[in-house]
Amino acid sequence: MWYLCMFFHRLLDYRKAEVESLAELFLDDKDKQDKWSSLQWKLPLHHHPDSPFHYVSLPSEDVARSIANRSILVKGIYEIWGEGSSYEELEESIRSYPDERKLPYLESGTTFKITVDSFGKVISFQDQNDRIKGFTYIPFKGQVNLKNPDHKFWVMETDDYGSSNGLPPVEGRRIFFGREVGGADRSLLPTYQLKSRNYLGPTAMDAEMAFLMANQALATPGKLVYDPFVGTGSILVAAAHFGAMTMGADIDIRVVRDGRGPDCNVWSNFKQYGLPIPVGLLRADNNLPPWRPGLKEVFDAIICDPPYGVRAGGRKSGGRKLLKGTVDPYTVPDDKRTDHIPSTGAYSLVECVHDLLDLAARMLIMGGRLVFFYPVLREDDNVENHFPEHPCFKLIATSEQILSSRYSRVLLTMVKISPYTEEIAEAARIKHIDFRENHLKWLEDGNLHSAVFSPDPQLTATGDSKLGKEPKPKYRGKYV
Repeated sequence: MWYLCMFFHRLLDYRKAEVESLAELFLDDKDKQDKWSSLQWKLPLHHHPDSPFHYVSLPSEDVARSIANRSILVKGIYEIWGEGSSYEELEESIRSYPDERKLPYLESGTTFKITVDSFGKVISFQDQNDRIKGFTYIPFKGQVNLKNPDHKFWVMETDDYGSSNGLPPVEGRRIFFGREVGGADRSLLPTYQLKSRNYLGPTAMDAEMAFLMANQALATPGKLVYDPFVGTGSILVAAAHFGAMTMGADIDIRVVRDGRGPDCNVWSNFKQYGLPIPVGLLRADNNLPPWRPGLKEVFDAIICDPPYGVRAGGRKSGGRKLLKGTVDPYTVPDDKRTDHIPSTGAYSLVECVHDLLDLAARMLIMGGRLVFFYPVLREDDNVENHFPEHPCFKLIATSEQILSSRYSRVLLTMVKISPYTEEIAEAARIKHIDFRENHLKWLEDGNLHSAVFSPDPQLTATGDSKLGKEPKPKYRGKYV
């Protein structure tokens, strides 16, 4: 059945990918084997691809409700009773909708509420009431309940608001009327916002993005989720909210062990929200993994934000002198081991991602997901050619977020499709060598900070950024 999916108008590249991942989570085995394994999308009449309104085909109302209730970017999913370019056309469409679909929600003894919403314009309170009064032709027999109704109905309007307000252009007005099947939890993100977080670091993942990553990884009760660059635990907090067991590692022992004291550390972030604390936090180097030989397929998902040199550069054990071979390896005396902080050296992104893929290939279960961010050069016409590859994985989703006029980061979602073997490891090593030799130099150097935060050369070429600005664009684009 087709449902209208209304998205929040932000992070547009992430919207469909999140819904498709959640569908994978909530579809039963029978549905996954038939046509529902690949969701179908279509746009309403006259709508731009970046519109917040999309029709999506789902096998049942239960699946639609589950997706809407868990999603971060879905505002609501609706069973549409009618649509049109005017209220007269809308009435005709509603009247023609099958009575057997409408009557169960109009019976006496039930309560209902009608809400008017809009995109691209503001509707006054008086105009909203006038619109609601216009639906007297629908034979509601129940009582109005504005606080906790049994059934929620929505009137959603778009307008032919032109092309100068920075929103996706719409060729003509469109009005939808439908019954809400499921809606987002509006309190989730305010509850977990970073500004109220107990323990934060400079690379803490934004709460909205952390929940999106957890949804891409299909975090659910009973699954074990691992973050090899855990930092202050922001990503694992989101996974724990969805019931997953969590585990993390970081090369800086001061982060995972000490924090800022006994009441301000990674553990306290989980206690703040009443979440199960991680099963373990390790001081570990992704370049020198601590796992015993032969240990495989432990984690259901690996979610992380590898260091790529914007807010923090990658580090690996050894120190500059040791890595260059100017000093010999040393053993830390027993009396200094408790407070010893091992020296580290630079860890390029190319090497870091290779180690991450090797770790995931070895430690993820079959069908497990690897979700991580990766920086790309926006000017490149073939960005996909620079995504890392591994024989064990299939890339199933990419979602882009702009960092600057030249650079962006892409959230890659990969699924493990074949077991880890020595032959696979050797093939991955060869792929890595080819990837490193042919990759862009800015990735190997890891010097992204100045490129991301430097002024846009197009705006500063005239010496005055105000003079260089163009008139307000017709459509700002989708990264809002």
